[in-house]
Amino acid sequence: MDKILEGLVSSDHSIPVKRAIVKKVVEAAEREVTEEQCRALFSLTTRLILLGEDAFQKQIGSQVLEAYTRYHRQEFEHFFSKDFVVSLLQQGYEQLDHRDPTIIEYIHSCLRLLISCPSVLDIFSVIQVEVLRMVCEHPKPLLCSQLSTLLTDFMQCVPKDKSAVLFCQQLVRTISYFHCYANQEHELREYVGQVTKVSTLLQNIWKTDRATLLPSLQEVFAIISSTDPSFDPSNALACLVQHIPIQMITVLIKSLTTDPNVKDASMTKALCRMIDWLSWPLAQHVDIWVIALLKGLAAVQKFTILIDVTLLKIELVFNRLWFPIVRQGALAVLSHMLLSFQHSPEAFHLVVPNVVQLVHSLKTNGLPTSKVFLLQFTELIHCMMYQFSGFPDLYDQIIEAIKDLPKPTEEKIKLVLNQSAWTSQSNSFASGLLKQPGKSETGKTGLINLGNTCYMNSIIQILFMATDFRRHVLSLQLNGSNTLMKKLQLLFAFLAHTQRAAYAPKNFLEASRPPWFNAGSQQDCSEYLRFLLDRLHEEEKTIRVLEAAKPNFSPSFDEPGECCSNEAEAKSANDGRTLIEKMFGGKSVTGIRCMQCNCISEKEEPFTDLSLAFCPSASTQDSPKPQRPSEEPKVLCQGSVNGGSEAPETSSASSLTKGIHYEQVTSEPPLSVPDLVNYFLAPEILDEDNAYFCEKCLSLQRAERTMKVVTAPEYLILTLLRFSYDAKCHVRRKILDNVTIPQVLRLPVHASSSSAQQSSANETNKSEGNPFLSVPYALISVVMHSGMSSESGHYYSYVHNTNGDETQYQASPSPVKDSLESEEAASNLSICTAVPTPTKMDSSGQEAKSWLLFNDSRVTFTSFQSVQNITNRFPKDTAYVLMYRKQELVGPSLNEGQQANRMRLSAEPPLQKELLDAIIKDNKLYLQEQELSARTQALQASSSSCSFRPNGSDDNNPPGSCGPSGGGGGGGGFNTVSRLVF
Repeated sequence: MDKILEGLVSSDHSIPVKRAIVKKVVEAAEREVTEEQCRALFSLTTRLILLGEDAFQKQIGSQVLEAYTRYHRQEFEHFFSKDFVVSLLQQGYEQLDHRDPTIIEYIHSCLRLLISCPSVLDIFSVIQVEVLRMVCEHPKPLLCSQLSTLLTDFMQCVPKDKSAVLFCQQLVRTISYFHCYANQEHELREYVGQVTKVSTLLQNIWKTDRATLLPSLQEVFAIISSTDPSFDPSNALACLVQHIPIQMITVLIKSLTTDPNVKDASMTKALCRMIDWLSWPLAQHVDIWVIALLKGLAAVQKFTILIDVTLLKIELVFNRLWFPIVRQGALAVLSHMLLSFQHSPEAFHLVVPNVVQLVHSLKTNGLPTSKVFLLQFTELIHCMMYQFSGFPDLYDQIIEAIKDLPKPTEEKIKLVLNQSAWTSQSNSFASGLLKQPGKSETGKTGLINLGNTCYMNSIIQILFMATDFRRHVLSLQLNGSNTLMKKLQLLFAFLAHTQRAAYAPKNFLEASRPPWFNAGSQQDCSEYLRFLLDRLHEEEKTIRVLEAAKPNFSPSFDEPGECCSNEAEAKSANDGRTLIEKMFGGKSVTGIRCMQCNCISEKEEPFTDLSLAFCPSASTQDSPKPQRPSEEPKVLCQGSVNGGSEAPETSSASSLTKGIHYEQVTSEPPLSVPDLVNYFLAPEILDEDNAYFCEKCLSLQRAERTMKVVTAPEYLILTLLRFSYDAKCHVRRKILDNVTIPQVLRLPVHASSSSAQQSSANETNKSEGNPFLSVPYALISVVMHSGMSSESGHYYSYVHNTNGDETQYQASPSPVKDSLESEEAASNLSICTAVPTPTKMDSSGQEAKSWLLFNDSRVTFTSFQSVQNITNRFPKDTAYVLMYRKQELVGPSLNEGQQANRMRLSAEPPLQKELLDAIIKDNKLYLQEQELSARTQALQASSSSCSFRPNGSDDNNPPGSCGPSGGGGGGGGFNTVSRLVF
């Protein structure tokens, strides 16, 4: 029979004839043959399978071998022995090399034929040894895939126990040596299929033997973190990622990022190579692992690695967006890399030149997934252009290309940027000692207390949050100057764009502190505000005079930049008024009428704030009212700021307040801000010791003094004069009366010609025959004083988070409009009144937290109800300085041009290059500081064991008190008295 078969193979018969003869040979397998004949036949078929010249010969050999093995299994067991298998795997077959994939394929076929025979167990044991040796030789992809197919079908051939770990590690390293030299698509598909078979084998082993998974992953990291320049591991390792359980991300990333043995150079290499894996087709979860590692490195403050890798790989990641098969994962990584790289526009500007071309391609390629992908991509681009505004030459073509696509809201952009910054990353990957404070959820920047500087911090924050003032300051062209306004501009730029959770305004403090303010001492915030605005005003006037004296004079201090959106605003910008006059300047007229001759003397004066005194009946309420003996005095502990205790009261004040609880002495309703304004504007009789000298009567006469506002400021600052001098005790007492603060009030402005020009019909309400205009103002900020006297205590600020144009409220439907247009309002234009406003509610039915609490370094969300109720809860915390913004009624009557104009005004001005460079430099410095701090803590943690008590929270502590982490991150706790409070 073997002679027939051998002759058949070598004959010149046609294929059909040969097939007929093979059929007869197969049918003859049922006949009884000798062992020697079987061995000869098995040898012939093996030779045909392994050395056949074409596929037909191999097919003949396989068919005959399978047929004779079925009927002569015992003879085949003797032929296909473990020694024969070892010989094949170690020496090959005749001229066939032992690394030829055909040998593995032949062994695989024979194992299928012997699976039910006892002898196969011996063969399994020798294969276990041989496959381990083979993978240590790092076979080529085809051989490795054939071997993986064999082992996948016969898991009994996989090495066991410790050998299994070594086998997996060597198989991982073998994959790292794979390289594809395909030029055709079908060749690439074959290569990807081969790699997939190998990764499937590893997946099966990991599932069967869990002990092999972690060593395999360690081997992966050892390979990709190698800094050997002669070794470039294959991207085929990406195929393993999809088989790693997602639940292991946190544990593995934490282990990697906190391991002191992993050098920065190795981590950089590993991250770069993982990003390269995004190019691997069909790989799943690569983007998840890359982003997890990026976040893990940010959590442990390794910013140098993040900066280097981002700048090195951002263009490669962007280029992956052109390939639909890997596009979605590449976008996820690109989004995270760009949104987290907020200290500099460098990374974003590397990909900007390619954005327009990609947008056009996505619009026209016709793929069903391109539309959704384009929306995600353009949202990312909008966020980046918002973060790094000020480059119209780079962005104009992009804006034109995406103008017909939806744009995310400013609130959404800010939320995305705040959540994505490196300094805002979740520190779940870091150990307790490595955690660093990041920006609060508000996204706003606090101000570090530099030693009793809360008076300055509170004022700076309310000025910064005054939207129009901030935008005008940031748009001023002050390059190269060393003025106070330039320092304020730089400070505002840092508050808007720094990566720091809190900024230290050292330079601005030195430049803006009044000469009579002692460094390190508590000061009056209203006095500081008045001095600051006056300095800025006088400085601008002086600069204008000096510039006007120069030849070729062209004013530059207050050029109408982007904030001036129309001809009227441009004219206003050049009307001779300083920025402080435009924003905060108002005018009042003091008139004195002699009650003898009715002669009237009037004097017009400018003002930047109105100082509101408490009426005499109210000011007496600061007198302490002792409690009944049975009551224990209420102790109000303010906690600590900067890790210290509150500044001590003066001895006299302390003795007066000891054991005494301050209460209202009357049951009358509390005073309101309109009450104090009306008292300020009310006529006053000058008589007796305070009689007026009338120049017409030439004698002291009884007279009436009146005060009226004739020009309404854009920002109305009201200072409540809470500190009165006690002649008996020779101290300044604090008036602790609670004052109701309306969200909207109407200020009576005398309708003189000057004021009429300053007020528009939109802003005022005037009745015929009434000389007063009723100008609506909305509350935007409140500075609170916490303490018992002017010589001690603490300042903090509440600010309305407007997120847009603070000069508007909707005209219809609105109870504000209805109230403004009511007959009652028209009849009360000469007095200040509060305007009822609805309470804003969130989706859960709770009051919306649309306010911010700035307390030195700490910034938190709060609600207006908290502002209103703070004095009721904590009697020492009282409103001191209020800022209101003049309002416009906005309704559907506005034309499209006005609406578009308002939209453009609501945007922040682009940062000038000088400011942007300063911020980029400081952001890089901050990241380096954070990284150095994290490394120092990691070294300390590894050399000694540390225990700490987490900071607790106490809802009963007022906002004015500061816990161990407050006021700039100082150390110490509630009992640390060696530190300054402010």
